[in-house]
Amino acid sequence: MAEFSNEITALPSDSIIGDPTSLSASVPLFKVAMSESAPEAAAEVLRSGYIGQGPKVEEFEARLATVLGNSSIATVNSATSGLHLALHLMRGLTAGDGKPAIQDGDEILATPLTCTATNWPILANRLRLKWVDVDTNTCNLDLDDLEAKITPTTRGIMVVHWGGYPVDLTRLAAILDRAEEKYGFRPFVVEDCAHAWGSTYKGERLGNHGNIAVYSFQAIKHLTCGDGGLMVLPDSELKRRAKLQRWYGIDREGERADFRCEADIPEYGFKFHMNDISASIGISNLATIDTVIERHKGNAAFYDKELANVSGLRTMERADDRESSFWIYTTAVERRDDFMRMMSENGVATSRVHERNDQHSCVSEFGIEMPNLISLVGEMVCIPCGWWVTDEDRERITDLIKAGW
Repeated sequence: MAEFSNEITALPSDSIIGDPTSLSASVPLFKVAMSESAPEAAAEVLRSGYIGQGPKVEEFEARLATVLGNSSIATVNSATSGLHLALHLMRGLTAGDGKPAIQDGDEILATPLTCTATNWPILANRLRLKWVDVDTNTCNLDLDDLEAKITPTTRGIMVVHWGGYPVDLTRLAAILDRAEEKYGFRPFVVEDCAHAWGSTYKGERLGNHGNIAVYSFQAIKHLTCGDGGLMVLPDSELKRRAKLQRWYGIDREGERADFRCEADIPEYGFKFHMNDISASIGISNLATIDTVIERHKGNAAFYDKELANVSGLRTMERADDRESSFWIYTTAVERRDDFMRMMSENGVATSRVHERNDQHSCVSEFGIEMPNLISLVGEMVCIPCGWWVTDEDRERITDLIKAGW
């Protein structure tokens, strides 16, 4: 955890569209972080006549690989597409028990506390959801409940790093070791890193811990392309297949006598690729993203200190071996609805951000009791902590909270 600063992190006037230093009457929960250079970069692509997947996508991927320290990556048009493709890729693999890694109807353990974009790809791949309760101190999966729910029918696990706070990946790996010893195969893991660009676990950026990891570059994420996503793969073979299957299964890098007529397609794919317009925006925003994230972290550290002993409010866990990028700052408060009403009346946006997924009728067949989830959703609420939240804003927010609701 970086120490908080009473001074606003420097955001050069020509770096971000919009003025983050002016105190407004209303403090939003989300705001787009768009580099001043992004509009012209996108316009340059539009004028070029080449706006699909091309040289800008390749450049963006090369820069992302450098930042992550991992070359096994593939951009996609959204994190949702990336999660769908991650599950689809498993169909080409064999598990330790000699069976396919997944088949229709197999079981995936997942959290109900997330955007539906995490879990609907499980359904779209004709797999069955099995809900895991949540940890009320992190909003992530409860790893005790996860281990208890692994059975011979469990083929995979979808984890979410809520708000950017990493799941304990070392403990998760130990759980999988025990499952492999007990059942003869190791369930695969897909990490939903939609909230977590800039987060680290044991000093490594997420995506470097042996699983498929998927980042989001959607409109209001730390790093945005307007929309888009990134798959980080554990090996070069999965990268090869991901790059094929994001474009119908066509090998765009192979030689063809007629570029418009593809060679044989041994494995069908999808239209999940990123285009050069989105990539040009992403390249521009990479120039300012570190400053943006540091401001999120600084605001969160300020809240951690100022709200530590507020009656009726509980902050979340902060472990020394991981660092959140704080896409959102989550608290648990008593009389949550009164709290949200008070904040709204004073011009501060709040939200639970995501409805629990198990409440939707399309997944009613998978319903189970989750006492931790019921307890948490009655209290959890997020407050603004982004790059646009000034020193004056955050002080006003903490003063409001300390005054009570």
